[in-house]
Amino acid sequence: MLSTPSSQPSSQPSSQPSSKPSSKKSELAKRTTNILRRLKREYPQAICELTHESAFQLLAATILSAQCTDVRVNMVTPGLFKSYPTPAKLAMADIADVEKLVRSTGFYQTKAKNLIGMASQVMTRFGGEVPRELEDLVTLPGVGRKTANVVRSVVFDLPGLPVDTHVGRLSRRLGLTVQDDPVKVERELNAMLPPPEWGQFSLRLILHGRRVCDARKPKCGECSLEDLCPSSLVPRKRIVTKKATGKTDNK
Repeated sequence: MLSTPSSQPSSQPSSQPSSKPSSKKSELAKRTTNILRRLKREYPQAICELTHESAFQLLAATILSAQCTDVRVNMVTPGLFKSYPTPAKLAMADIADVEKLVRSTGFYQTKAKNLIGMASQVMTRFGGEVPRELEDLVTLPGVGRKTANVVRSVVFDLPGLPVDTHVGRLSRRLGLTVQDDPVKVERELNAMLPPPEWGQFSLRLILHGRRVCDARKPKCGECSLEDLCPSSLVPRKRIVTKKATGKTDNK
């Protein structure tokens, strides 16, 4: 009599990955899209608040904006650009004069050196034109990814998502990232938005951070994103069901 072998459970692991991570990412991307939609209603014009008339001027202004407010930079740049209206003239500038012009923005010695170095390299390496590619921009003195993305997105209308203190703070408060490193924040936000929206999403977050979502005293009660924000300080009504009585308390 032939014996039938008993069926053994397969020792091979399931080839189907869990859907939880992808589901979570999908929900996060959907919420990011909703946030973008509301920000567009709140701020129809996504504006850069650094006054400029050219790529060179915006690049110089953004270098000066490190550890400084846009308001202060806008007070300084008219005098700077009057004395040095082009990369060619700034490249030949006396550093002591540039230091004097930008002193009130803080770290003026480093900024003056970077401004002259940036202008010199724009002249010698890029024929007097501010480059468009991120890989080229970040090789200029005083220019990191944030500054490069500002120039790319604002002046050249190219994909770029600048992550400054406002963008980083709001992204974490809104639960879009847990990262502190600006490059990691940028990459995570980029993955949830189409490239044409990167720059304007950043600009709108900056505007919202300045007007509503203050670092110390956020105006949660006035925020159009309040119901989407896990960090909201607005009290929530919690429904607690009492199993013994079947009654419901609103707290």
